[in-house]
Amino acid sequence: MNCPKCNQVIEENGIQCPQCGIFFAKYAQYHATENEPNNLLPPNIKIYDADEQYDDSHPLTALLFEDTLQDSTAHFIWRAIIFIGLTIWGWLLIVSYLDNAFGEGFLHLINTPFHEAGHLLFRPFGEFMHSLGGTLGQLLMPLICMGTLLIKTRDPFGASVALWWFGENWLDIAPYMDDAREGDLPLLGGNFGHSSPYGFHDWEYLLTETNIIEYDHVLARMVFIIGSMIMILSLLWAGLLLYKQYKTCIN
Repeated sequence: MNCPKCNQVIEENGIQCPQCGIFFAKYAQYHATENEPNNLLPPNIKIYDADEQYDDSHPLTALLFEDTLQDSTAHFIWRAIIFIGLTIWGWLLIVSYLDNAFGEGFLHLINTPFHEAGHLLFRPFGEFMHSLGGTLGQLLMPLICMGTLLIKTRDPFGASVALWWFGENWLDIAPYMDDAREGDLPLLGGNFGHSSPYGFHDWEYLLTETNIIEYDHVLARMVFIIGSMIMILSLLWAGLLLYKQYKTCIN
């Protein structure tokens, strides 16, 4: 059959046009006529019923839970595996708080390039923002991924995974902040905060310049709690999406 928008030839059971990128269910929902509500819809693709799952009067609900892949059993299985993995991984990260497991972990190696890129990005805004930019850089990247998955690709489950990563970055930052006075954690280049020039350790510099360095341990624990709550929230979101997809797949 042909795409109703660009006339591209598509597979009979396709859900998205490879040429113009529209999702057929959503296109039909807003362009079908009253007399022929399904005339734009490929076979086996249904229009989402707002009365059953989504309320169009609440755009945020549709944004967070309208999933173009909710009818796919294969995607449900893979998502369930990812959800279980993130739940176990998140628990292990939370219970290993401040023992420097982050500095030796796989995700820390992923976060570090974004941290260093943040320094470069915020360098033109002065020395303070240059130091803070590392932390901002590693927090911004998962937020950008979440926004892209949620708005551009309409994948709320993927967005929940990005939110989990955002929360994990807060946990990754906490030990660094907690180390502001001691300077015992190894830094890039084999340096340590206690033996490096002033300003090399980001949080020693930031907390000293704001005259709150004596609260480094308290602030670190607050950051840890925030990160833990974000990770738990992301898992609740992902779990609700899986539950909705499970009900759709078994019907």
